[in-house]
Amino acid sequence: MEEFIRSETAERLGIQNEPDSRAKLALVNLCTKLLQPLREAYGKAMPVNSGYRCPELNEAVNGSKNSQHMKGEAADIRCDHPAELVRCLMEEGLDFDQCIRYSTFVHLSYKLEGENRRQFLKGGY
Repeated sequence: MEEFIRSETAERLGIQNEPDSRAKLALVNLCTKLLQPLREAYGKAMPVNSGYRCPELNEAVNGSKNSQHMKGEAADIRCDHPAELVRCLMEEGLDFDQCIRYSTFVHLSYKLEGENRRQFLKGGY
């Protein structure tokens, strides 16, 4: 859980970035159904750049007002070759809600409730 709530911005600004019980459940769901199986298939480190964000932290980092990070349903994964990680996700056929490829990380999300969209997007560089 520490990996998903740790934030340099929150520490610097004195923001308590603590998920509620629903967000914790969503984080466990995200890890067990998407991130851990992907990590095993990818075979390389997948450090979390940004995981859970309370509304105050999300605003401080200019996150989307509807960010799945605030629900515990998303994580930004830092990697040297984002296209390679996305390709692995596609090849494994894992369920996911969004996969947004940026130049240095990949945003991955998995809904706690409802159907996942399996949406591939390219983020701004």
